[in-house]
Amino acid sequence: MPAAEVNIDAALVRGLLTDQHSDLAGLPLHSRRFGWDNVLFRLGDELVVRLPRRGAAATLVEHEQRWLPQLAPALPLPIPVPVRVGRPALGYPWSWSIVPWFPGETAAQRPPEPMDDAAATLGRFLAALHQPAPEDAPVNPFRGVPLAARADRFDTVVESLGPMIDRRAVLDQWRVCLEAVSWAGPALWIHGDLHPANLVVHQGRLVAVIDFGDLTASDPATDLSVAWMLLPLDSRAVFRRSVGDVDDATWIRARGWALALALVCLANSADNPVIANVGRRTLDAVLDDPTDA
Repeated sequence: MPAAEVNIDAALVRGLLTDQHSDLAGLPLHSRRFGWDNVLFRLGDELVVRLPRRGAAATLVEHEQRWLPQLAPALPLPIPVPVRVGRPALGYPWSWSIVPWFPGETAAQRPPEPMDDAAATLGRFLAALHQPAPEDAPVNPFRGVPLAARADRFDTVVESLGPMIDRRAVLDQWRVCLEAVSWAGPALWIHGDLHPANLVVHQGRLVAVIDFGDLTASDPATDLSVAWMLLPLDSRAVFRRSVGDVDDATWIRARGWALALALVCLANSADNPVIANVGRRTLDAVLDDPTDA
């Protein structure tokens, strides 16, 4: 994972809480976890303190703070709408959030079951999310862009993985996906990072979608890539029907996104076996999928 640019420990978090949310400062603080962009601390039984660990994530947290309260009421699954907002203080340079804790595990750790039910639930969630976005929606230069805009990065990742992948099969599949017609519809809200580690499963059911840092507005194919990142072949058909009007070109672009994200996971997970496993399973799913729509 990228190196942290600030040192975030329990003492700092306790100080920020005391300074800005004193009514919560007495709750137990425990279970520090690291992601690529954020550090998470459980706060009591029902909350999480979420703080950017590098500058590139600071603006992403602000996007969540602004837009998630507006999106949440229309969505059929809970999302981490901030219940409190923190500001820079005590030497910590960025905004931060206190969000709800969703009990369970990620789908990367414990996949939901039965898969058809999860596929239908996730499809309905995306049908609700993928609505036209306002002109001032966040811009993300890496998600929702045309697949061709990722070509140089894709080639670099392919070369870096060397014998870890079937290079010829990967490039053949990539060429098929690049030939799909580009998105010509309105810019739709998309999650932008909808992989199994951002889906919460409790008692076998998909119960929440988390980490909206890459929230943007563009081609919905980016999010539809979760079909290959999580679901077996038969359940992908259930998912596609539940999303609604997914044309063949969008479905093929979604497979291209799944391929690109699978390689990114594999190339950047030497210290994260969960994400490495997501990458390998996704790559296998894409390469085993029939190449027609």
